[in-house]
Amino acid sequence: HNNTIPMALQRLFLNRLHSSKKATCAFAALIHLSSVGYCTPLSSQTRGWSSISYSNQGIAATVPTSPSQLADTNLFSRRQRDVRSNTFREMSSGSSDSSCAAFSVAQVPCLDDNYGYIVHDEATGHTAVVDTPDFGAYDRELKKRGWKLTHILNTHHHWDHTGANLELKKEGVTVYGPVVEKDKIPGIDVAVGGGDRVPFGNSYADIIDVGGHTKGHIAYHFADKEVVFVGDALFSLGCGKMFEGTPTQFWKSLKNLRSLPDETTVYCAHEYTAGNAKFAKSVEPGNAELMARIDEIMDKRSRGEPTVPSNLGQEKRTNPFLRVDVSEEIRRNVGAVPGDSDSDVFGKVRMAKDTFRG
Repeated sequence: HNNTIPMALQRLFLNRLHSSKKATCAFAALIHLSSVGYCTPLSSQTRGWSSISYSNQGIAATVPTSPSQLADTNLFSRRQRDVRSNTFREMSSGSSDSSCAAFSVAQVPCLDDNYGYIVHDEATGHTAVVDTPDFGAYDRELKKRGWKLTHILNTHHHWDHTGANLELKKEGVTVYGPVVEKDKIPGIDVAVGGGDRVPFGNSYADIIDVGGHTKGHIAYHFADKEVVFVGDALFSLGCGKMFEGTPTQFWKSLKNLRSLPDETTVYCAHEYTAGNAKFAKSVEPGNAELMARIDEIMDKRSRGEPTVPSNLGQEKRTNPFLRVDVSEEIRRNVGAVPGDSDSDVFGKVRMAKDTFRG
């Protein structure tokens, strides 16, 4: 995709949405899912490009830059190409009847090993895609389901996360992306950063700063649905390569994610789990839960099944990149020495993964 095509940003007026009350969730079989929503930046139209107001600062959107690098080199081809859909139904609080509003996430395999996600709010008809690796895959799925796209939620600027922005952006579609990388997000309308909220349906998504893979990487946390979209910041049993950030920044970002509830469902952007599992085993072979999880992962992959999404509690107990401050075995196996800070040890784990050939 040509990410340098100039395109005028459309006029955007966003009204503050009222925070939805805590709702009672009734889960169906095989279900995870999310709602989004709450952000207050305003857009004032100028000729050609919009000027985006963000956190009381004037931020001018500019022509997007060219594509960047991929997330990792740890490729694992996926046999299963069908779209996985996870849904649940949420009972509206204060209601005496049984009417429910459905929120759903469709997991869309894209390119060689990417996952894209389509989030749908049945009550309002709002539909978001999280990152845009592949126009065709999204277009087919949206048409099949009869959903009209309203939101594009970019986690970071890499081409396999923004490459289809301009093709998918039509009248009524708002593109959200990280403020630190606003000049690199094609078609961006609203620049957001940690602490902001993005409106979606009758709820909102909290923005979490997770820089490290790229400097401005963000995650979209749908707290009331216990779902987080993490892009390339965190993988199942792994994390993204450290292209732009520092060990200190990346470790802080992973601690931000680790602070979320154990029940949180983690949607990452790549099927890298099998390769990550081999590395995790090499640095923490004494972790019994990790060994059991690896057996499950290899069994799934042998049947061509995805290993994503994962559960955050499980990641906390088995993902070496979340365990550098709790596992002496990991610290020993990556050559940590007395006086190393946790971020120092994280950097050593990341370096060990970069050179791992198991």
